[in-house]
Amino acid sequence: MIGCVAFGATLSNAAPLEQSLVPVARPSAAPMLAFVAPVPNAEIRPELRPVSPQVMAFAARPSELPLLGPDTSLMPYLRPKALEQEALFKKRKLRKGSVCGDIDIQGKPVGNVPGRIKACGIKDAVQVTSVSGVVLSRPSTMDCGTAIALNKWVDKTVKPTFKRRGPVVEMKVAAHYACRTRNNQKGARISEHGKGRAIDISGFKMADGEVVTVLNGWRKNPSKRQLTKVWRGACGPFGTVLGPNADRYHRDHFHLDTARHRRGPYCR
Repeated sequence: MIGCVAFGATLSNAAPLEQSLVPVARPSAAPMLAFVAPVPNAEIRPELRPVSPQVMAFAARPSELPLLGPDTSLMPYLRPKALEQEALFKKRKLRKGSVCGDIDIQGKPVGNVPGRIKACGIKDAVQVTSVSGVVLSRPSTMDCGTAIALNKWVDKTVKPTFKRRGPVVEMKVAAHYACRTRNNQKGARISEHGKGRAIDISGFKMADGEVVTVLNGWRKNPSKRQLTKVWRGACGPFGTVLGPNADRYHRDHFHLDTARHRRGPYCR
């Protein structure tokens, strides 16, 4: 019988043991008795060792016995209390620093922001510092609708797009709330930036320090393919998405705002 595995078992018709027994890989913390018998008809009398209560508990429920490896814990779900407390503390900290009712949106409430000119200002504004674990290069003021759209875009599009190249850890903010007209043109309508419903993103920083910018990456592969994907993915969460193909004012950043249009999102 070659390759048999026995757990405290005895084979009959014993023959002299000619080779040393080779133990099957087992966790160092779990004193289970498991051996391979390379010699046919050999009697195996494994050395008796103490068995932990955890192993005995699993033995009573064989169907629940996990697959074991050299460094695998028998009960991985039984974490040290210190580790559980650390995770709980981290979650409480995130919840305390969250805004807009979403733990993935970190920042602080700033209340009503008055505008210096008519039509500017934000009601119940928030200052966002990160979304879905991706830090904003500077705290950005906006309303909750825009913060929620930004979080959705980062989670569903930005992070997956840069997963292999990144992960992405920071977004470069070119502009957020500013009481001004569109493209700073005299006589133009108030920009969505002046209402707290817009943010401009000029680049994405990876974990290794690499920065993919809209200005330099839009015309170069593979950055062009990735930037095009994140630009397209913003069309939906945001009502208006403008990039380098829109006009000369947006050649170095993506303009994202939550203004709604009768015919659906305007993306260019």
